[in-house]
Amino acid sequence: MMWKRCPLTRHPALLACIVLEIFIYNVKGLNVCVSGSATSCEECLLIHPSCAWCAQEDFGQARTFTSRCDFSQNLLKRGCDAPFIENPKSNKTLLKSKPLSSKQSGSTQYDVVQIYPQNISLSLRPGDQTSFEVQVRPVEDYPVDLYYLMDLSLSMKDDLDTIRNLGTKLAEEMRKLTSNFRLGFGSFVDKNISPFSYTAPKYQDNPCNGYKLFSNCVPTFGFRHLLSLTDKVDRFNEEVQKQMVSRNRDAPEGGFDAILQAAVCKEKIGWRKEANHLLVFATDDVPHLALDGKLGGLVQPHDGQCHLNDKNEYSASNIMDYPSLALLGEKLAENNIFLIFAVTKRHYVLYKNLTALIPGTTVEILDQDSKNIIQLIVNAYNNIRSKVELSVWDHPEDLNLAFTATCQDGRLLPGLRKCADLKIGDTVSFKVTVDARGCPPKGTRKSFTIRPVGFKDRLDVSVDYHCDCSCTRYTTVNSSRCSSAGTYSCGMCRCEPGYLGARCECEEGKVDHQQLSSCREAEGKQVCSGRGECSCKQCLCYESEFGKIYGAFCECDDFSCARHRGILCSGHGECHCGECKCHAGYIGDNCNCSTASTSCMSDDGKMCSGRGNCICGRCQCSEPGAFGDTCEKCPTCTDACATKRECVECRLFNTGKLADNQTCQRMCKDEIVIVETLKHEDPSAVECVYKTEDDCVMKFTYSEHPSGLSILTALKEPECAVAPNAMTVLLAVVGGILLMGIVLLAIWKLVITIHDRRQFAQFQSARSRARYEMASNPVYKQSIPPYPMETVFQMHTKSCNGEVH
Repeated sequence: MMWKRCPLTRHPALLACIVLEIFIYNVKGLNVCVSGSATSCEECLLIHPSCAWCAQEDFGQARTFTSRCDFSQNLLKRGCDAPFIENPKSNKTLLKSKPLSSKQSGSTQYDVVQIYPQNISLSLRPGDQTSFEVQVRPVEDYPVDLYYLMDLSLSMKDDLDTIRNLGTKLAEEMRKLTSNFRLGFGSFVDKNISPFSYTAPKYQDNPCNGYKLFSNCVPTFGFRHLLSLTDKVDRFNEEVQKQMVSRNRDAPEGGFDAILQAAVCKEKIGWRKEANHLLVFATDDVPHLALDGKLGGLVQPHDGQCHLNDKNEYSASNIMDYPSLALLGEKLAENNIFLIFAVTKRHYVLYKNLTALIPGTTVEILDQDSKNIIQLIVNAYNNIRSKVELSVWDHPEDLNLAFTATCQDGRLLPGLRKCADLKIGDTVSFKVTVDARGCPPKGTRKSFTIRPVGFKDRLDVSVDYHCDCSCTRYTTVNSSRCSSAGTYSCGMCRCEPGYLGARCECEEGKVDHQQLSSCREAEGKQVCSGRGECSCKQCLCYESEFGKIYGAFCECDDFSCARHRGILCSGHGECHCGECKCHAGYIGDNCNCSTASTSCMSDDGKMCSGRGNCICGRCQCSEPGAFGDTCEKCPTCTDACATKRECVECRLFNTGKLADNQTCQRMCKDEIVIVETLKHEDPSAVECVYKTEDDCVMKFTYSEHPSGLSILTALKEPECAVAPNAMTVLLAVVGGILLMGIVLLAIWKLVITIHDRRQFAQFQSARSRARYEMASNPVYKQSIPPYPMETVFQMHTKSCNGEVH
């Protein structure tokens, strides 16, 4: 804001205005431009991006205030005309800005634009930030080149049988995503030297010689390019059907040799410039890395070049070492290649860790016989196309770059240059802020490139520096304005050795004792503050072993400022006349307080994980129990289990919100211990339980190690309830019914038996009473038959013999 002159009216506000102006211009240390004591326009511009220089010749003739370096509004108020004020600002110029394309078309594929703008020029003044916006839009129906790189070691024999008709099926699926698809094929085993392969003469033609399970295979080879990228998928099937497996000695394979050759041999592989490049790496074992080759006597590092011979075989396999991860990542990025690791489940974690070291890579789990390879590739391609990440190439060391992403939800994400969960055709933007830390040699121009990972599109940024003043074009040597004893430049004289004064009018060493008062800051004070000599009405400051003494009265120096841990201005500022003038991004008396919040940003994009405040570039946790650099550790917080659950899901099972490889690797760095059964040995550990998508129960504990590491102890597999067998249920129901019936019958039988016994007992009791009554009744007389018993018997006998009728 520019200050206005005080109104020339009689008003109480006039007095306040005058007092305010006097305060602003006379309080020492508040004006970094003035206290910097710049002696040239260039020095003034370097003090602070707000400082300006007055090149007007007659400016500051009065001795009261002679600094030509000040804020622009101050220079104007002190009488410097606007045309003479040097105050360049950082700016940008669009050089190439074709609009973003919306959909790919076969006839115009070379005109597709997926990044905006394409070329920009920056003119930077040190310390003065400038920003520009980068937009990225992945277009629909973009061409795809897919190179299938397969491990043909003996353990992959069943996989080879599975993919013999892969080309046709894969092309059918990929043409649902793009109408322009090409497919290529290559294979690898390992270096054909000991100890990596069998090198005895009997194994040269057939490494499987004497192997009972499979006795016939082809000689070991490093990498073999079999089919250049083509839209004739039948040729892919034909090449695959011709292949036979080979055999190496150790478990690791030479796959990284093959990946590098497939990336750099662009002409032979057939990579198109206007296409997405997918390299599918299918294997069931771990890879050899750089320095492993020393075991076989290979001490020459990989040179990163193409070494395919006339037979399309890797000719330097037995000459150079395996490539390093850094070299592999560099070459893949140079050629815009997305690498897809298709690996078996037991090696998933290893390859997932590699994705954090090799940009633009993803990993998927491959079935033991590669049956899921088509779906794996489609999923990986969709995952790749659903995210945009910017990379910076040839970043100049003297430039600070800061990114702020604006993804589909419209939220600003400071410090991030990646957006995920996108749909084809979505547009995302990134604000790029550029700041120059210093001035390179005159005439220097620098440049850097911003590219979305895996895209051929790029934004070229050229940079030049505003370190010179335009008034220097009128510099005059031995100018009459300088008494012919100095150089006139930008409104002031630079005197030759031996001459002093504003116009070089005095000779050094001549002292006028009557005018020593001109060298006193105030009456009664020492001449030149006791730290210099008075010559030609000017103070010549002494040299000091501690630093520079300067000022009109030698009242200032650059070493008497506050320190932090023994470092002047904490190393983040400059000492000006007893006060620290902090660099951009730092505040405080000793500049030890950073205003940047990037260091407070947690991996999930929240400030201090949402559990504290960022003060001086460090998180001060406010949530009870929270600690860590970004308050990310908090076993007792209510959301601790939810946060750690996402890491358990993505690290162990590749599921959940963070299943994206790069996101999981970036946000989940805790150690995870896998156990069969959870033991509660640590009383401070928090047990977390959640239900999976399959209605299983997953359990893990979360604790903090004294070393500062977070430790998660998780079950190897979720606990799932086993579904009951239908026949078992049926038999159990029938058996239960039968058992219940038997029990009821037994109870009924028991009740009846008890009842009958009671009735029988009553009957016996009644019968006994009846006998007693017959024996003792005096009235009772036994009946007497009319015939004696013998006579009755005889008569009955005769009747039976027919004698009696």
